[in-house]
Amino acid sequence: MFIDVQANDSADFDAFYAVTIRRVVLYLYAACGDRAEAQDVAQEAFARAWQHWGRVSAYEEPEAWVRRVAWRLLVNRWRSLRRRLTARARMGTPDVMTAGPSPDRVAVVAALQQLPKAQRQVIALHYLLDMPVHDIAASIGAPEGTVKVRLSRARTALARLLDDHDQEISDAPTRT
Repeated sequence: MFIDVQANDSADFDAFYAVTIRRVVLYLYAACGDRAEAQDVAQEAFARAWQHWGRVSAYEEPEAWVRRVAWRLLVNRWRSLRRRLTARARMGTPDVMTAGPSPDRVAVVAALQQLPKAQRQVIALHYLLDMPVHDIAASIGAPEGTVKVRLSRARTALARLLDDHDQEISDAPTRT
């Protein structure tokens, strides 16, 4: 009797992908503030998961593996972008401004970007993926106490940053 292992793996991966892609993209979007970037990084992470699906599927939390790979890919992209911007600044090329999203979205994304990466990561996992502290700790390989401290500091910083933004808006002169 012949069993098509590749077909079983493909069906398992397809089911895994269908259940987890939205959550992974949401997590990445919160981390980077760019939907297209989040989708690109998620696709790359899932492609790597497919390449190693025999091993990844045996993990207790394959989604955590994908998130970890995606986070590393995102950090590498940020480093690459920083190098490009530094090079562009040295060359004197002006940046092009484009119309942006709503002021509220800009404020939230800007506030998130001001947080240290570790705090931004736990905020995204906790509030956007509804992960409990224990699961976050296991996912990122940090003690639960560390996750709690990062969440607390991130909440405090976000509240301050968003209050500052609200204060700037209310202090702005009105046009008549």
